[in-house]
Amino acid sequence: MLDNLKPKEATAIINSLLGGVVPKLGVQHITVGRSPEIEAFLHTLDDVKNGHSMVKFWIGDFGSGKSFMLHLLNTVALKQKFVVANADFTPDNRLYANDGKAVALYSAIMDNIAIQTKPEGGALATLLEKWIEQVVSQTAQQHQIPLTEAREPQHLPRMQAAIMQTIQELTDVGGFDFGTVVLKYYEGYITDNDLLRRNALKWLKGEYRTKTEARQDLGVREIVNDLNYYDMLKNFCRLFVSMGYSGFIINLDEAINLYKISTAVMREKNYEKILTIYNDCFQGKINHFFLNFAGTREVLENERRGLFSYQALKSRLETNKFETAAVRDFAQPVIRLRPLTHNEVFVLLQKLKEIFDFNYKTQLAISDADIQAFMEEIFNKPGASEFLTPREVIRDFLNILSLLRQNPELDKRKLFGDIQIRDERPDETAVDALLDSIEVL
Repeated sequence: MLDNLKPKEATAIINSLLGGVVPKLGVQHITVGRSPEIEAFLHTLDDVKNGHSMVKFWIGDFGSGKSFMLHLLNTVALKQKFVVANADFTPDNRLYANDGKAVALYSAIMDNIAIQTKPEGGALATLLEKWIEQVVSQTAQQHQIPLTEAREPQHLPRMQAAIMQTIQELTDVGGFDFGTVVLKYYEGYITDNDLLRRNALKWLKGEYRTKTEARQDLGVREIVNDLNYYDMLKNFCRLFVSMGYSGFIINLDEAINLYKISTAVMREKNYEKILTIYNDCFQGKINHFFLNFAGTREVLENERRGLFSYQALKSRLETNKFETAAVRDFAQPVIRLRPLTHNEVFVLLQKLKEIFDFNYKTQLAISDADIQAFMEEIFNKPGASEFLTPREVIRDFLNILSLLRQNPELDKRKLFGDIQIRDERPDETAVDALLDSIEVL
């Protein structure tokens, strides 16, 4: 039933889902019921490959699969030779700030850069070295320098000039300092100067806090900061595409943390930044760029503090008025994730049982009829229709499998009956009240 499942993927799937989070590896093995959404983002990936840029908002209730969809998008995009990065909004990471919180988001993005050969992130240094090798190889060919001699000291000025020229052609804003730092990285790369290479990487990842420190270490006047980090992301996008990658995809989860910003002015500035990026993408000011946001319906629709509180965004993100539950429009910027049907949940639990057995090299006596009994038990509990999420169903099912693996004598039907439904959703009414009181103060 499961094709090409690797042991590492099986372990990641089981451990992550037991912990209540989406696995970074192997999500394609547990995908059910999302065919239209998958088809939509495959079409979008084709558009981005062809030079267009996109912004999508993945909206759904707590536990409905937003993070899962972003991880699935990652898996597919990496196979199609995209550079991908993931980051979560937090109280200390946001799109606009004047106290380092925006550059903190940038640093998180750069830390998590992934390519197909490094799907778990940390690929920035690999990409830089690959790009430098390309420039060196092209320059050596142009000047008829044997590739074996290209890195020797007498050719350093020529290689540096080629790297700087290429950077200047690729970059828009901040190109000189960007180029200078890449040159420092190259210098450290060919002389095995790890400190110089680490300092250059530190600058590129936005980890310098003062210009003085950066000037001492690298001889540059500027650093990546709250105001220019978006320009740096665009520079990197051009760099990746010049290397032959399909584009640059950034996935930003937990948009609830923008909604929770306590001051209306700062919240609005963050929404304004979303609008700027949105307009850049759809007006063709940036190419091969794909930005995804994930958030709850409240984050989108709340008229006081959600995205709809910013009129220019509301007019762009309102649902196609002709869309119905049966007739969906996946071309629009907002994709609303519907709950999985009971049949889809059944197929998912079958897959998880198989992955669990594969991971632990066991064969638990859980039949399709047992899975059906588990579902009848959990979905008929008081509060299930209101509070139950796919995340809770999965975790309860795997917890029972885990107990049965270690205690085969247990009565599985009794375990099914012991399930309790809890409301694990954040209390957004309470959050609203608290934030409103802070705002008034």
